[in-house]
Amino acid sequence: MTGFVRRLLRIATRPMKRDRGRGGYVVHPYRGYGSRHEAFLMGRVFRQATLGEVIPRYGVLRDLADIVRRIFRHGLPQVDVMVSLGENVATVTTDRDGYFDVHMPLEAPLPANSAWHHAELHVVLPGVEPVQSFIEVYIPPAEADLLVISDIDDTVMYTGVANKLRMLHRLFVKQAHQRMAFPGVAAFYQALHVGRSGKAKRPILYVSRGPWSIYEMLEEFFQLNRIPVGPILFLREWGISWRKPWPRRAEEHKYGMIQHILSMRDELPCVLIGDSGQHDPEVYTRIVHQYPERIRAVYIRRVERKPERERAIDMLRDEIHHTGCNLVLADDSLAMAEHAFQQGLIAAEGLEMVRRESDR
Repeated sequence: MTGFVRRLLRIATRPMKRDRGRGGYVVHPYRGYGSRHEAFLMGRVFRQATLGEVIPRYGVLRDLADIVRRIFRHGLPQVDVMVSLGENVATVTTDRDGYFDVHMPLEAPLPANSAWHHAELHVVLPGVEPVQSFIEVYIPPAEADLLVISDIDDTVMYTGVANKLRMLHRLFVKQAHQRMAFPGVAAFYQALHVGRSGKAKRPILYVSRGPWSIYEMLEEFFQLNRIPVGPILFLREWGISWRKPWPRRAEEHKYGMIQHILSMRDELPCVLIGDSGQHDPEVYTRIVHQYPERIRAVYIRRVERKPERERAIDMLRDEIHHTGCNLVLADDSLAMAEHAFQQGLIAAEGLEMVRRESDR
């Protein structure tokens, strides 16, 4: 239990370590995504407290102090953020919670020999030194022939929403192969990422119902479980307040984010992956109706066996059948991979990897 708490503290306080206890103004960007024509990234500008000299630089006391600083830091509204990506520059203003969205036309081409590109951020505030940060932006290379958009909760990982402590214990205490990723997920997503050629470098974007505050934990989870790391751009800003006591509905958030991704001008075909427990089948069906020629397949992980829910999903499958897109309600990652192989989306080697990983 001690190791669990220490690791959880270390990850939860990671964003606070960048200022080395000095406090003041910080900018926290999240990895971005784009096409050959435009790029998109998000972030937040904070003001956070300073640590006193009596607090040691390392150890549990420092982590606890950083947790307190994280809880009480606040976003800065109406602050200008300048973003440079190659020779492309854009300036945006933070909203009332300190968040900013950058939607940048790429008038100056980026190097074609790399998929990840370095973006620099600068915030100039009166009376203080300029605040700087950087982040990576993923631009699919020319050989990418498919876009994958995946839910996270109960699709990639078992969230166990009824027992959050057990969920965190699975994530941070157990060995990597015992963690809460569904069997075969890592191999399936690796197979989708490299494609039939083994060199496709397809973009995989992840959407979650959770708030931005769990971003670091999700990154840690993906790395520990060898799941291809893509921009986890599309979490929700819950924005809970007296005027707005509830966060935006998860299904509307997801629909809007997928719409935004597909509206980028690279006309890549797409695969959507979700689960049967929430609204993924309904949201994805709406997307198929809107982009009938771009959605190659919809994979839905079966997380419950309720006859009326399965009948509803069967009706959605029949509803989009005329588009040529298959909605597959799958018991496991192997069933998804077998269909993807039949459709020519992954190689035989990838399917075998999924089969081996699922049998462990």
